[in-house]
Amino acid sequence: MSTASLATAETAVSVDDVEITFSSKRSRVTALTDVSLRVEPGEFVAIAGPSGCGKSTLLKAVAGLTLPSAGSVHLRGQHVTGPRQDIGYVFQRAALLEWRSVRGNILLQAEMRGMDGAEAKRRTDQLIEMTGLTGFEKALPHELSGGMQQRVSLCRALLHEPQVLLMDEPFGALDALTREKMNVELNRIWAETGTTVLLVTHSVAEAVYLASRVVVMSPRPGRIIEEHHVDLPRRRGYAETLADPEFHRVSSRVRELLGAAGDND
Repeated sequence: MSTASLATAETAVSVDDVEITFSSKRSRVTALTDVSLRVEPGEFVAIAGPSGCGKSTLLKAVAGLTLPSAGSVHLRGQHVTGPRQDIGYVFQRAALLEWRSVRGNILLQAEMRGMDGAEAKRRTDQLIEMTGLTGFEKALPHELSGGMQQRVSLCRALLHEPQVLLMDEPFGALDALTREKMNVELNRIWAETGTTVLLVTHSVAEAVYLASRVVVMSPRPGRIIEEHHVDLPRRRGYAETLADPEFHRVSSRVRELLGAAGDND
């Protein structure tokens, strides 16, 4: 095995010189160009950038939902050529089935994947406890707050214990206080599980608080313009982190880059 192949095999996510262009009868739009990224096992990488820069498109390319026009994507050493079954994906909206309970919505993942029933139920109980949903197992989605609905969505994505979790602006629709609470919850889950996470967000504070590395993208066609390692403990208190000089160092630079890109966040 070559050195390059070995590096790919040991990397959770490899994006190499990816370009993605969408064509229609009326137009041709390049969403991403010359994008290369490595995500190591256990890393939490946040992708920040102006609206329309291709952040979500990049996430879909990793999931195999959108194929590159040029370049390649590898997930745990395997070339991504179509939708992947070994990832977890949390979308902007919880997308829960209104007629199914909290437990039923989580177990939908097991039904779709043909998981062992007893193991799926054990894992569901574990996740419900981990995310503070104990006592709400029988509740329907309309009986839950937005934050609790997203917790159910997160449990569903983690049920099959994916080694890579993709999150596309999962807390964007929540109020500020609930979003902070979900950030703390996600940091705790990441610290406890060691899952590799790739998060797309418009929030600079969210990116720097959660991530071990923040990737900043340019306006469309999106490309990576800078990456910043966040030298903070894996387990992070919220108030303490926001007061830390390292948090201010990274967030100030990211805001500067986004401001130069015309983003106001």
